[in-house]
Amino acid sequence: MQGNRSRDTKPELVLRKALREAGLTGYRLDWKKAPGRPDIAYPGKKLAVFVHGCFWHRCEQCNLPTPKSNTDYWTAKFARNVARDKRHRYDLAEGGWTVLTFFECEIKADTASCVQQVADRLA
Repeated sequence: MQGNRSRDTKPELVLRKALREAGLTGYRLDWKKAPGRPDIAYPGKKLAVFVHGCFWHRCEQCNLPTPKSNTDYWTAKFARNVARDKRHRYDLAEGGWTVLTFFECEIKADTASCVQQVADRLA
């Protein structure tokens, strides 16, 4: 797990490149002042964008299986990840932030739709 990156992942880089190309610049990366340190934050508009990996954050569309070895560990690990994500979304919402969450499969399938959702929230 040590080799898994928490920032600058391929889906995040793809989304950031598309945001720049669409002229949606001015974001902050892993902004410490926002609860949960969103992957992409627009502080002026109070918009937080999370880019989640389907495996680690348990994408419901992909419905990936739990590893067969050490199942108890993985079940608890995934439950903690999902609970943490939920807590971060709640904390941001309490602070008046709008939260968008994109899974890697969404970004891969339709990056333009993800960028449009960000643009709509910024307008």
